[in-house]
Amino acid sequence: MKPKDSKATTKARSPVPASGYSDATRIAVQETAARVQEMHQAIAGKSFDVLTKIPVVSGPATIAKAIHDAVSGGIYAAIHHGAGGTLGAAALIERHLPERGQDAPPGRIASSVRSALNGVFGDHLEQIGNVLAIEMGIYVQGRPVAIESAALAATFPKPGMRLCVLIHGLACDEHCWEPAAADALDFGARLNADFGFTPLYLRYNTGLPIDENATRLSALLERLLTAWPVPVETLLLIGHSMGGLVARQACERAVADALAWPEKTCMLACLGSPHLGAPLERLGQLANKALDATRVTAPLGRIAAARSQGIKDLRHGLRPDPKTTHQMALRFIGSSLTDDVNHPLAEWLGDGLVTLGSATGHPLVGDVESTRLGGIAHMALTTDARVYACLQSWLKAIAAA
Repeated sequence: MKPKDSKATTKARSPVPASGYSDATRIAVQETAARVQEMHQAIAGKSFDVLTKIPVVSGPATIAKAIHDAVSGGIYAAIHHGAGGTLGAAALIERHLPERGQDAPPGRIASSVRSALNGVFGDHLEQIGNVLAIEMGIYVQGRPVAIESAALAATFPKPGMRLCVLIHGLACDEHCWEPAAADALDFGARLNADFGFTPLYLRYNTGLPIDENATRLSALLERLLTAWPVPVETLLLIGHSMGGLVARQACERAVADALAWPEKTCMLACLGSPHLGAPLERLGQLANKALDATRVTAPLGRIAAARSQGIKDLRHGLRPDPKTTHQMALRFIGSSLTDDVNHPLAEWLGDGLVTLGSATGHPLVGDVESTRLGGIAHMALTTDARVYACLQSWLKAIAAA
């Protein structure tokens, strides 16, 4: 599949990275204030346009409009420069804060906030060189591991010959694979115990275009298999939501580039991935068009349109390259909020974010299977015991073939 044009890859990054949260907040406040000002001017302009056309009040209306424009312009200028000054100073302070100790990784809350920001504005954060933009990598205890033999050997003192890479979805990070409920399972730990897979957790900027993340993932996996301390016998990929689409696209990219890692990959499992597109993003696009239809609401449309390209890419899902043939097994799992997947509402509700049809439907040929499970919400797919039972059954069947 040909790569899409991507602003994230064509624009030069700032030579000096912005500080982080302060700069990101400053930009958000200033941009929002600008859109509110545009909306205010559009509404006021319509009112004054009517009044200035009435002979009796046209003169006073013209004076009132001039006063209104001067006062409101001053207020919005104060907001713009005030936010710039205050948050600019905060950014300066933030740049000079001491680094956290190397033995103290970022907390889960801080990691989750950063991942959420990347999901919504990640392409913009990368374009401006903001330090909050996440670099794709394998993360252990909140920190990236260099894809080099020495670093991998130090981090994984007992490296196995079977690797499993778990790939999170939109606005998430590797913590989504950690079980929170008593009956939830740690897929990585279970795959290690049951099949000898060493679990590796990918973190990436989900605001970037899916095609861009797929290209980066494909290259990372090739480096990983080359640098791994022992020869890799088998690779397993598990992607949740957007992660499944990124992995699928990475497979096509690797086949097109004649890379080695797809030949080692026994299975790609996609959990709740919108292969045929995400209805919520389609609604978002329709809302954008409706807001852009009038001068008054157009500023709101520009705010809504500022969401990342990664989110926008979910609207259509993935269209496979018909010339690509996969040797690996492709397995798709979709779920519904209703316990009964045949319930009239099951297809419409899906898992709350992705419909059953989109999660399990596909135009692919080859070794492809889909399963529908009831009573599982979208985020629960990463730790649900029934999902793991499906993975376990598929892996046993592949091993026996």
